[in-house]
Amino acid sequence: MTAGGSSIPEVQALLRVLATGRRRAAEIGTAFGDGALAIVGGLAPGGTLVTVDLDGARVRSARETLSGRDDVTVLEGDWRAVLPPHGPFDFLFVDAHSAKADPAVLDLLEPGGVAIVDDLTPGRTGPDSVRAFWLANPRLAGVEIMTTLSTAAIVAARLAREQ
Repeated sequence: MTAGGSSIPEVQALLRVLATGRRRAAEIGTAFGDGALAIVGGLAPGGTLVTVDLDGARVRSARETLSGRDDVTVLEGDWRAVLPPHGPFDFLFVDAHSAKADPAVLDLLEPGGVAIVDDLTPGRTGPDSVRAFWLANPRLAGVEIMTTLSTAAIVAARLAREQ
């Protein structure tokens, strides 16, 4: 778990792989920009990333980390308000807790688009709204994968023909 910090190297590698060849990417929960760097490292030539965070200090830090990149737009604010005008996206990294089980997040993902949700604890028992949303949602095909021995992520694709 990153406790609001930078994504771990294993997740950064996963982001780069899953973003490969994508053209329109978004990240909810920019933090310090490390995940954003991994995503843009995989994008198709001419691909773009829009990333958003609520925390002004983190946004300033991310803008510094990502300065000089024409392929990244860093926004400050609530993702529900500032991200939809830039969508839909074919790749979405859902890193902010507020978005991890919010149905509005699916409106940002185009059919066939891929989303990743990280910072999960493997083997957690009991009710889990995040897992229920991404793994039991009829609009998605999803799978949980281990990223390290103590962390997991969900990778999900929005179905082209929703059931």
